[in-house]
Amino acid sequence: MILKVEAVARPLQDEEGRALVHHLREGGLLAHPTETVYGLGCILRTQPLGRLARFKSREEGEAFLLLVPSDERWSGWRDLTWTEPARRLAGAFWPGPLTLVLRDETGAFPEQVRGGGGGVAVRRTSRSDVAGIVDRLGEPITSTSANRKGDPPATDPEALTRVLEGSEGPWALLDAGPLDASPPSTLVDCTTDHPRILRTGAVTKRELEKVVPKIDE
Repeated sequence: MILKVEAVARPLQDEEGRALVHHLREGGLLAHPTETVYGLGCILRTQPLGRLARFKSREEGEAFLLLVPSDERWSGWRDLTWTEPARRLAGAFWPGPLTLVLRDETGAFPEQVRGGGGGVAVRRTSRSDVAGIVDRLGEPITSTSANRKGDPPATDPEALTRVLEGSEGPWALLDAGPLDASPPSTLVDCTTDHPRILRTGAVTKRELEKVVPKIDE
């Protein structure tokens, strides 16, 4: 069964936001729009992370990126190491399609979101509907493309429903209508003082270099 909430050309109502936050806190999975395609999210708990990893056929070491709340009172901010380039990049491009990999020095984050080098990929989304849910939740959710391994990501609710049918849930679907095709978020490794582009996407290297002149690709 899929709980469907429509948010096409209108803001989420308070009761809808509360229902989605409750769904996530109870371990449910959320299909949500991103700046590019539909994504899949859950809170950082063992059971929902495991269900999502099985759905995506993720192998050990394949980490999920996170959409993080804007409120700096979230305790996880203290567990991530912010280099000066990372602070400047976040200040310039967040919220938006730039994902930063930050070092989790204390090992506070679950293994499903920690890369092999101990980094955690984080981003603040510019989608006001999804950002509102994350901020109301007060903690991150994962964001991975809505598709089975080897298939193209879903860009409309109809394709998304087909992807989710018969899968291990429970699911909630935040329906934002068809999404325009666009590049994925740019991924930058900021685990050292010298940042490196891991994936080129919506934010170009030239744009990044206006903020951090020395950046590898």
